[in-house]
Amino acid sequence: MKLATQLHGEAGDRPSLLIAHGLFGSARNWGVIAKRLSEDRRVTAVDMRNHGESPWAENHSYDDLAQDLADTMSGPSDVVGHSMGGKAAMVLALTRPDLVNRLVVADIAPVAYAHTQSHLIEAMEGLDLSGIDLRSDADRALATGIEDQGVRAFLLQSLDVKEKRWRLNLPVLAAEMDRIVGFPKIGGTFGGPVLFLSGAGSHYVEPEHRDRIKSLFPNARFAKIPGAGHWLHAEKPREFAATVATFLS
Repeated sequence: MKLATQLHGEAGDRPSLLIAHGLFGSARNWGVIAKRLSEDRRVTAVDMRNHGESPWAENHSYDDLAQDLADTMSGPSDVVGHSMGGKAAMVLALTRPDLVNRLVVADIAPVAYAHTQSHLIEAMEGLDLSGIDLRSDADRALATGIEDQGVRAFLLQSLDVKEKRWRLNLPVLAAEMDRIVGFPKIGGTFGGPVLFLSGAGSHYVEPEHRDRIKSLFPNARFAKIPGAGHWLHAEKPREFAATVATFLS
């Protein structure tokens, strides 16, 4: 599947960089980071399938997401993936190591998690868009089911108020939630440089995950950004971009 992309910067001596966003995100969410990292390289941020302007499909497995990334690439690149995008990037590196130079996995581990985001999908699906004329209207309506204003603001970036539709394939994302929070059984290793970059306030990458990470990515390094949670790239964009740039160089 050919994904919708946003391009930043010009091709140069440094390898190009591919950015894969997390669940309910989009390439647009990564505009600030992409611009910061594009000073000396071409940066491509994608809309993952069933998100943004990319095609919709009936399945949302990590094998499919990794293949989508491979289909979008024209050659070996550095890759940054956050959360769901981080899992897709890991599967890409494990199955197509010829396409990945260096890998940054942002706040996720190659494990299955017990949490679910289905309640957020239910809240979005329950929103009567016919009566929504302003984004603030949608925010007030979502507040009954989603108390966190920051989460609402993030989700509402995927609402097309004018067209009165979500730029998310909510039914498929709901049906595939077990796959999204899981991780496929996969063999092999990726021997290239990998940085697992986490928010210091997040609990997605725990010490007990390190053996699993090292079994798949023997050259993995670990770092944390103080004062950041799961959405570390949005909460601490300068620190995130600086850490990624240092690792990639």
